[in-house]
Amino acid sequence: MTAVNTDGQLHERVRELEAELAARRREAAENERQLERYAADLRETFKEERARAQELRRSYMLTVRALASAVEARDAYTGRHAERVAAYGLRLAGACGMQLGDHPEIEFGFLLHDAGKVAVPDAILFKPGPLTSAERLIMQQHPVTGWEIVRDIDFLGAARDVIRHHHERWDGTGYPDGLSGDAIPLSARIFAVADTLDALTTNRPYRQASTIAQARVIITQGAGTHFDPAVIEVFEALPDEALERIRLEVG
Repeated sequence: MTAVNTDGQLHERVRELEAELAARRREAAENERQLERYAADLRETFKEERARAQELRRSYMLTVRALASAVEARDAYTGRHAERVAAYGLRLAGACGMQLGDHPEIEFGFLLHDAGKVAVPDAILFKPGPLTSAERLIMQQHPVTGWEIVRDIDFLGAARDVIRHHHERWDGTGYPDGLSGDAIPLSARIFAVADTLDALTTNRPYRQASTIAQARVIITQGAGTHFDPAVIEVFEALPDEALERIRLEVG
């Protein structure tokens, strides 16, 4: 009788364990299905957030380009200067190893670098001859004016560095703050080269445009005085064809 009871108890215990195991398996399967639903929800949320971020950046870019066009409308002879210099600057920044994906607003700074010129009187901005000392001081305030215009716009971020410091010089003789060397933000050091390249290769009322090769010689001579020597070294390695393609594509 004892053996029968023992066998019966053993079988009962086995059935209990099997039932418990089956329940655990059902629970695990349900948990797995729940995780899959969570994962699907997260993927959908991520896609929606990415789409919103892309649309927001597109809106920012449209706003910045509109502002840049408004600034350039005052100075028709420069054509699409802001877009050309931004394209040169982005190409050079990438070659210098700047992770522009970490600071996408740098492109905004390239486009809006001369925003402060909206406050420069036409008599100074379009004066055909040399500026007086007083007029030059007014002109040299445009980086600060531009910085003041954008300083409270959060999405511009690092763009403010380019706008304020794009006329600083490596040797400290630039403006508005007289910064020198590595104290000048890298984005502004890169932009200074791109800006000069576009100025030299664009027709002006007082001179014909230089070729890319001619402009490269002039710019290289400014290494260590006007420009960061390390940036110039990278600039020298860029093929003329790549820069010429930018000039032609932007127009």
